[in-house]
Amino acid sequence: MAFWLFKSEPDVFSFDMLLAKGKAGEEWSGVRNYQARNNMRAMVQGERGFFYHSNIGKAVVGVVEVCRTIHPDSTADNPAWECVDVRAVAAMQRAITLDEIKTVPALAEMVLVKNSRLSVQPVTEDEFHTICRMGGIDPARLP
Repeated sequence: MAFWLFKSEPDVFSFDMLLAKGKAGEEWSGVRNYQARNNMRAMVQGERGFFYHSNIGKAVVGVVEVCRTIHPDSTADNPAWECVDVRAVAAMQRAITLDEIKTVPALAEMVLVKNSRLSVQPVTEDEFHTICRMGGIDPARLP
């Protein structure tokens, strides 16, 4: 199983907005970067990831799950743009900021640290577990 990180500006679409969508989740639309799109093409239903508030806060605020695999992005005129759907799984008990992530040696090679501009990016299993624990979540107990 792979793990991911999805970035969104909280004043445009926040983790609370995703929570409000319930089990149906939401299309992760509007991605217009080939590398980010290709990351979504690699996703499998049920894989987990982080919801990251970019620009405002710059922090991991929740855990999400891929609930629908790659399909055409409904906001795109060009069929080259595709997306997945995600749903909220759990809010972090405390947000984990990018500045805090940068201080943890085990996270030094994280894509978020090396290429913070990529909007959809892979996360290793160890990185996922480390950040979950930092945020007060036991990854083994996620629903």
